[in-house]
Amino acid sequence: MRKDKDSKGQRQFGSARSGKQRQERVRSGPAPGTDAEEAGAVIAGRHAVMEALKAGRPIHKIWLADTMQRSSIQQLHALAKEAGIPVQSADKRKLDQLAEGLPHQGVLAQASAAEYAEVEDLLAAAEAKGEPPFLIILDELEDPHNLGSILRSCDCTGAHGVIIPKRRSVGLTATVSRTSAGAVEFVPVARVTNLAQTMDDLKRRGVWIVGTDVQAEGMVSELDLTMPVAIVIGNEHKGIGRLVRERCDLLGKLPMFGRINSLNASVAAGVIMYEVVRQRQAALSR
Repeated sequence: MRKDKDSKGQRQFGSARSGKQRQERVRSGPAPGTDAEEAGAVIAGRHAVMEALKAGRPIHKIWLADTMQRSSIQQLHALAKEAGIPVQSADKRKLDQLAEGLPHQGVLAQASAAEYAEVEDLLAAAEAKGEPPFLIILDELEDPHNLGSILRSCDCTGAHGVIIPKRRSVGLTATVSRTSAGAVEFVPVARVTNLAQTMDDLKRRGVWIVGTDVQAEGMVSELDLTMPVAIVIGNEHKGIGRLVRERCDLLGKLPMFGRINSLNASVAAGVIMYEVVRQRQAALSR
């Protein structure tokens, strides 16, 4: 069953739209004066440091707890040596001081600032794979643990990237890096000045904007997610903002059977991402 636009201009159900190719590139670099602190200059944790090494992230130095057995970090040592990165032993007090409260498992790395992608890069990644775009838009997400978890889910589900606003949103911090279990090294994140304008640009390029809203008429599972989509996840407390909601082509909700009417942002994002995967896998098998 398909429905036409409702009174607010959003399609609850619909089919794909052809988009006009946009000539200009959407710039999405770091916010001036803020990213030296935000960009995850310290990577904490054995797994996060390993993934950064594998991804070729510029790393200046690695610290290892002086109590660690060398056999447990042989691969890390080998990768660091191959890349010419100095490895230094340190006691727990020094590591705790450098980590500034982050759990580090005895492994820390000092890395260059994380680089933000451009929206164009995300679309190019989809094109290179021969897949319809599968993007995640985060509307003023504040919790770095949520962003890290979402990046991890993006990597697991094959999403082509994440778009976040420069203002009132968490960036690529060290906590995000650790929570993502290394996914921050592989999932491109574009940071844009105007999220609403970026959504308009995506729509012109044929990408459907899908919002999540507990007040939506239909379920997410009833929407066609096999077409080019950008899934919008709202703020942990306020949900999707008005301007962003008005630009959504489709609105859907997740079924709720308990007394609490909403999920954690990263959990909801993960559920919806796997619904995209389910639909696209089913379409391929037909």
